[in-house]
Amino acid sequence: MQFVTPRGFRDVLFESARERELVAAAMSEVFSAWGYDPVETPVAEEYRTLETGVGSMLDRTAFRLIDLDGALLALRPEMTVPIARVVASRLSDTPGPHRVRYAADVFREHASLRGQARQFTQVGVELVGTGGPAADSEVVMVLVGALEAAGLPRFTVSIGTAELFRAVLERAGGPATWRDEAIAAAQSRNLVELDRVASREGLGPETAAALREVPRLRGGADALERAMAHATACGVPECLCDLRQTWRTLESLEMTGRVSLDFGIMRSFGYYTGMQLEAYAPGLGLPLAGGGRYD
Repeated sequence: MQFVTPRGFRDVLFESARERELVAAAMSEVFSAWGYDPVETPVAEEYRTLETGVGSMLDRTAFRLIDLDGALLALRPEMTVPIARVVASRLSDTPGPHRVRYAADVFREHASLRGQARQFTQVGVELVGTGGPAADSEVVMVLVGALEAAGLPRFTVSIGTAELFRAVLERAGGPATWRDEAIAAAQSRNLVELDRVASREGLGPETAAALREVPRLRGGADALERAMAHATACGVPECLCDLRQTWRTLESLEMTGRVSLDFGIMRSFGYYTGMQLEAYAPGLGLPLAGGGRYD
């Protein structure tokens, strides 16, 4: 009999395991210096708890389990929902804000043809009980510090917001199917499809221009000003107030060498409500890190 590891899982031996320990420890030390305390959660959660936070995406990614009592469970596909459950159930009577850090394995099912890992480690933080530009700026600075501590010589943290695109769609009106198509195109960064969606008959020129151009905006203060011009033209300038203040804070702290603006980041409209972020390093086709605000 030949013994093999299941598809999408792997053994990590000796030197690689030591390197992983060192990286996780270095990042956790940065989190701790900012006042984030460690929390551990069960590897399995009730399916309905995860479904409340993750939504329909759970159907495609969950490893399901049925225990001896007949309860439907799932291996955690990410750490945010388990941390939210802990805060809601265990810390509801404790004054916030709560600064929580973790280093834990998560599990996601993928079709075999995709060749993706089904178990990987998430190292991260959750800042619960406060919001606005101060909290957003703190999380960005924590991420930059953690990636530097991990030994990355080159990387970029890109920040954007879900608020502008959502506000433009709400002002545009139109059928729900059309809005769903626009959101799906934005999340997949399908610019060709976005152009098609923006060509809907009867759509105002300001709205059409915003739908086409906002997801293409990247850079520094100039990108923010162009996004503000679209927001003003569409009658929703207030939706960029928080991001503008966050950017000004990062500029004043001389963080813009590591941080840039990217209005094409659309991680999840059902999940994030404000700033969204992703981190990239040369030679890697997928983000190193991702997250954002969810009120």
